[in-house]
Amino acid sequence: MTRPSERKSYISEPLVASAPADATAFARLSTRRLLTLAGIGMILAGMIFGDIFAVFVLHQNAARVGNSLAAAAQSAAAGDAAAVGAHFKSTGEFLENRGTKVDTHVHLIAFGYLALMLALVQLWVRLSERVRRRLAWLLVFGAVLLPVGVFLIHYVGLAYSPLQAIGWASIFADLGGLIVLAAMIGYLVGIVQHFRARQPLQPDKLLGDRSSSSRWLLAGGLLLILAGFVHGAYYAGADLYRHEAEDYTILSQMSAAAAAQNQAQINQSLADYGQLQGDKAVKIAAHAHIIEFGLLAMLLAFFQPYVRLSEAWKLRWAMVLLCGSLLLPVCVLMEMKFGLLAGGIADIGGLLVILALLAMWIGILRYTGSVDAMPPGAALEEQRR
Repeated sequence: MTRPSERKSYISEPLVASAPADATAFARLSTRRLLTLAGIGMILAGMIFGDIFAVFVLHQNAARVGNSLAAAAQSAAAGDAAAVGAHFKSTGEFLENRGTKVDTHVHLIAFGYLALMLALVQLWVRLSERVRRRLAWLLVFGAVLLPVGVFLIHYVGLAYSPLQAIGWASIFADLGGLIVLAAMIGYLVGIVQHFRARQPLQPDKLLGDRSSSSRWLLAGGLLLILAGFVHGAYYAGADLYRHEAEDYTILSQMSAAAAAQNQAQINQSLADYGQLQGDKAVKIAAHAHIIEFGLLAMLLAFFQPYVRLSEAWKLRWAMVLLCGSLLLPVCVLMEMKFGLLAGGIADIGGLLVILALLAMWIGILRYTGSVDAMPPGAALEEQRR
């Protein structure tokens, strides 16, 4: 634990510190603790939002898009240009609704990963603790502002906007991105200064942990990422070009059927197009999710020394996270064959990852500084008790 006298010493430090001794500390208000808790919290928020979106919005929105496209094709066959325009406008609104929610989900999780990686590299940031902590708060503020602004784009639109094509929600989202960029530039300056100083590094407890939970998370995360790469390579070789060719063929058939006013062919083309888009979506989603979960597992492996739980429970939660990380993408791949049953099991896999993340977040929140106060060799022995 950091004593009051030590806290006074770094408050009066200059902006640039030489190999900051507190960079690896995990005190209650330290930069590393703030970035770790905020990073896992943003990943949790993004995953919970993604699960809610998948259950209550995604499938319903896809059905509305399909119905709107079918109505537009039927109006085109009937020669009703005004109705075609109205249906395409509705389709655009449905797609915007889906796109902004997907972007909110993705940005929250991506910024969470960024915060965790910055927490790991604090030893290489040659700035005082006070400056690093201010940069961390700046990054967290921007990382929350951007996805909130993106989420509101569909609902706020251009109302009362000073610009013709950009609404207030987009303006605040861009501001959040600019704030994150400024914080990252600040950290980058500190990292450059560290390597220019060419000073030896002190041992980092996070990078030196060899507990069972850390090893399982590292190995499991690596295998998940490898599986994602293999699946992506298979999709690119076996399905990607076939999907592109089918996309062109189906749209050409739909246009010809609309010109010939062949309603049966229009309906068949729409059904084929929906199946094709669904097949593409589940394969891309499975590829992205398994790599994402692998990266998450590997990042969490480094923070296990500061999860204030017994080693047995840390290992159990690591297993829960890895099981959910595998279950979700596998069941997403099976959605085209088994429908909502596979989708429901995939949501259960996401829930397992969320529960494991929440348990680790609570464990980190409960951390009281015992590892920092111990000599390096005694830390692992204490965790096993």
